[in-house]
Amino acid sequence: MAEPVRIETDRLVLRDWRDGDAERFFTGTDTPAVMRWLGGVMDEEGRQALLDRVSACRERNGFCFWIVERKADGDVLGFCGLKRADAPGSSVAGAMEVGWRLREDAWGHGYAKEAAIASLDAAFGRFGAGEVVALTVAGNEASWGLMKRLGMRRRADLDYVDSRFGPPLCDTIVYSIDRDTWENRA
Repeated sequence: MAEPVRIETDRLVLRDWRDGDAERFFTGTDTPAVMRWLGGVMDEEGRQALLDRVSACRERNGFCFWIVERKADGDVLGFCGLKRADAPGSSVAGAMEVGWRLREDAWGHGYAKEAAIASLDAAFGRFGAGEVVALTVAGNEASWGLMKRLGMRRRADLDYVDSRFGPPLCDTIVYSIDRDTWENRA
């Protein structure tokens, strides 16, 4: 079993999932606004499939998307963290991927950026990544905007079609950042 992950920032704790997290996570993040670019609100089967994927990912890799908890009140804001890219037909299969999903009332407070920075620090430090990718769709300007603010660069040469979705959600765009760029950012 991999060593438990607990990463603290000024305002947040990123940690492995535990009993009771799923209900709090889905209550805040399985909404039409949050899921707009992620395939839509999930049914119970979809929720369980996501939990199973996170658990299997952690077992395989020693890490996966972590719960993001606000220190001030212990609220679960969503998840952020790392996984190995594994979408069908992905041009970056096996690459270290950073991702996030926060509830709507957490948007615009810098939580996603704070959690993503901590995740990228872990990717390059604790987990030894040479490069990290991030995936979204062109319409999700908030997501790729954060990727740019993190210093990631657009990798149109790696874009691909995700067969699990129809247009426009199938057209995956890729951003990446390598260790040297991350360590030498201003």
